[in-house]
Amino acid sequence: MIKMHNLPHIASRLLGTPLMLARPKLDVLLSVVGPRLTGLSATLNTQDDAIDGPVSETAVQVTSDGVAIIPVFGTLVMRSSYLSAASGLTSYADVGEHIETAMTDPAVRAVLLEIDSPGGEVGGLFDLCDRITALRQANAKPLWALAHENALSAAYAIACCADRVLVTQTAEAGSIGVVAVHIDESGADEQAGLAWNFIYAGQRKVDANAHEPLSDRARTDIQADVDQLYERFVALVAHNRNLSADTVRTTEAATYRGELAVTAGLADAVMSRDAAITAIGSSARSFSFLNPNRKDTFMNAQNPMTEIQQPEIAATATPVVAQPTTAENSPAPMAAAPVHAAPDPAAIEARVTEKLRGDYAELAQVAAQAARLGVNLDVADAMARGVKPDAMRRAVLDELAVRSNATGIVAATTNTATAVDSPIIRRARAAAEKAKA
Repeated sequence: MIKMHNLPHIASRLLGTPLMLARPKLDVLLSVVGPRLTGLSATLNTQDDAIDGPVSETAVQVTSDGVAIIPVFGTLVMRSSYLSAASGLTSYADVGEHIETAMTDPAVRAVLLEIDSPGGEVGGLFDLCDRITALRQANAKPLWALAHENALSAAYAIACCADRVLVTQTAEAGSIGVVAVHIDESGADEQAGLAWNFIYAGQRKVDANAHEPLSDRARTDIQADVDQLYERFVALVAHNRNLSADTVRTTEAATYRGELAVTAGLADAVMSRDAAITAIGSSARSFSFLNPNRKDTFMNAQNPMTEIQQPEIAATATPVVAQPTTAENSPAPMAAAPVHAAPDPAAIEARVTEKLRGDYAELAQVAAQAARLGVNLDVADAMARGVKPDAMRRAVLDELAVRSNATGIVAATTNTATAVDSPIIRRARAAAEKAKA
């Protein structure tokens, strides 16, 4: 329900400011708010007052498998404390707090953003995106986003910050664009017998006010602001989705439904809500099994050379051993500082060889673990291309994550007998046998 006393607040955040909002939702907002602001409709009724209607199930849920499901529903705004929750608004601050709480909660093993939003305000959006990125990098938990049913404009900006973006069969993703609206009320003012006079200092002080036609200068300024924000939006999506900026621009703010979103590169897979929850839960189990210390892995993946840096090479230098002082070897006054022996090339080669052997052994171990999860890896090819063990682990997790039949993924253990006796594996085998029959 939109209360009459809230209309000025909504108008100030809707008109004359850039928005990342899908066009259909913009049409609805303008049809509700616009006439009331111009005095063309004085009546309020319960059917058209709800911008988004009451939003149910907006609380964060945590499954028995440790998956936190964070809702991102309705129109997105920087802050919404002064509006009733029934207006269907979600604040960026609340979304950020929910994500941080889940990512830092030891009981939570993975985080799924369930998104059904047409987008919203620009203010606060990019700060939230930076916050999400920082939380992903600092915490050892998968963070996925599911469009169920819409992740459009500002909502898609949030979604693309996740490790993976999923869509349901009928969900829409995209609308990568920016819009600003100006309502010219001068004609309505004239019909109502109203004449507005502005007394001001500063040439741009009253630019784009609603009671005068939009001037060329005001239009140019607004367009420049929209263009700048659009380029930032494009850069965000291009970086997070590993796309070129030109590819993102060619979408022309279009929306893509289901499989088309995957084809456009805006999503990774089509998956139902239940399947997404199961898949991210399996990914979290596999991730913990393959690498119990993701934080270190992430740091090494950012800079693969950190494992063979100066401290390690410097250790090969011949140490200088102090000798007892005697009359024969006592240093003369102002003696030169002792000179360290040059690094021994053979010793360096031996250490590098040892490091390569260690990498090969670790790659082979990852490959063996991956094989038990149904993922085949070519260790020799990975070694030839210089793939680090951490990168291979990540490749395994990516493969596991995109499988829609994630219920068939069972995290193996190092104890073969225990794995065979596992009731989970027994159920999985029984289901497989039943399917074959």
